[in-house]
Amino acid sequence: MRFLPIGPRTLLVELADLDETLVLFDALGADPVAGVAEIIPAARTLMIRTLPGVAADAALAARIAERRPAPGTRPAARAVETVEIPVSYDGEDLADVAKHLGLSVAEVIAAHQATTWQVAFCGFAPGFAYMTGDDARFDLPRRPSPRTRIPAGSVALAGRFCGIYPQETPGGWQLIGTTRVPMWDLGRTPPALLRPGVRARFVAGTAGIHPVAALPAPAAAEPGLTVVSTAFPIVFQDEGRPGQGGQGVSVSGALDIGALRRANRALGNPSGTPALEITLGPVRMRADRPLTLALTGAATATVVRDGQATPVTPGAAFAMDAGDELLLPPPEAGMRSYLALRGGFAVAPVLDSAATDTLAHVGPPAVTNGAVLAPAQRPAGAVAAEPAPGPALPKPGDLVELPVTLGPRTDWFTPDMVTRFLTQEWLVTPQSSRVGIRLQGAEPLSRPEATELPSEGTETGAIQVPHSGQPVLFLADHPLTGGYPVIATLDPAALDLAGQTPPGARIRFVARTPFAPIEPK
Repeated sequence: MRFLPIGPRTLLVELADLDETLVLFDALGADPVAGVAEIIPAARTLMIRTLPGVAADAALAARIAERRPAPGTRPAARAVETVEIPVSYDGEDLADVAKHLGLSVAEVIAAHQATTWQVAFCGFAPGFAYMTGDDARFDLPRRPSPRTRIPAGSVALAGRFCGIYPQETPGGWQLIGTTRVPMWDLGRTPPALLRPGVRARFVAGTAGIHPVAALPAPAAAEPGLTVVSTAFPIVFQDEGRPGQGGQGVSVSGALDIGALRRANRALGNPSGTPALEITLGPVRMRADRPLTLALTGAATATVVRDGQATPVTPGAAFAMDAGDELLLPPPEAGMRSYLALRGGFAVAPVLDSAATDTLAHVGPPAVTNGAVLAPAQRPAGAVAAEPAPGPALPKPGDLVELPVTLGPRTDWFTPDMVTRFLTQEWLVTPQSSRVGIRLQGAEPLSRPEATELPSEGTETGAIQVPHSGQPVLFLADHPLTGGYPVIATLDPAALDLAGQTPPGARIRFVARTPFAPIEPK
């Protein structure tokens, strides 16, 4: 067992195999460690997050190590229910799987149906379950080249796992069939059909299919704020939805939490009240009734009333009357702006949050041209006399230094590659998004072996190195688990700055200490 650093409140526990991982996961559930907020199990690791004020350090590692069961302990019977999943065995890779296993197609189907599959952990996408079976023959490599599009409902195999894709997505698993049973349904409680501990049996056919429950149609929006035009989709964001890792759902939330909170503070709203996250610009909006708003982050703005333009003071409350227009040009520095409304917007939460997760498609839909945003008119309190100033934001061409913790997989790279990672300037490319910042360096990173990393939990701020050697810095909408090594993880205090770093800027990563596993004491 090794303890690998991720950040001040996150560490990774690495174990020998899946069975040892599930045994420790069970032990930590039966005898919880004080201060642990969430545990994300994976193929041979546990990613452990702590509560605010609790350090992910050697003392925490010691308390976790004390709970490690004796060698040879088997995973507990963890099933809470068994579900039956009808499958059409029509997958594109079924014949290749049969060849790899030395079986006929009919024998593969029979073996798959005879196996009891149990959910070990969730990740990759909401509702995507990694299921292990009791037939050791099902241990298959991923495809040499991932597909760019795998339809929702595809039943697939890779490694020791069977999984069902809950939505259309790229992927590299071996496809053996399809099911029409929804894996993720927000009309169901909980939305994920397959969760850790649940058992599944596969049967041929289409019996027992249940369509995704229809969500109530939204009521016609009351007059409020109309989006006349926007260059990019606008999304609602708040402080995110922590604690949903068991269903494969990441936290999401505003990329610049500080700017969101400043906007709400200027209006007397609670700090996590949902606001609009606006990427770049230009944006034009019209007030359909008297409103009080605040704007923070990257943009400057003017209110146009009777043909007269009045500048908006950043971070301060401002008023709009019916018919007034708000104009936001593309920002000169930074990338994202936050527009909050006193009393909040009328937006329905999903899993206790109004954050829009653009990768997982969880949360309110994006706001586009013609959308009418109604006020919630919730109680609001006193406002600050003076607006809180925001930090200076980077411009295209600027060099931004971001502090990182080396780990958890720094030792997958040679010292020369680690030095290259820390000394080279990395260009922020236009392909960046809320999922992550795609970086480009003159000299890509490489590692001595192309060993495949079993899926493991990834923290917001993780810097993952794919086969191309050009890193990706994960932001709020990143996948919960990943299969490429993470060379370092951004310090949480630097996430707001990363979320405001625009394409064309350059990043240099700074590590305060060398990489070293955490020694329990």
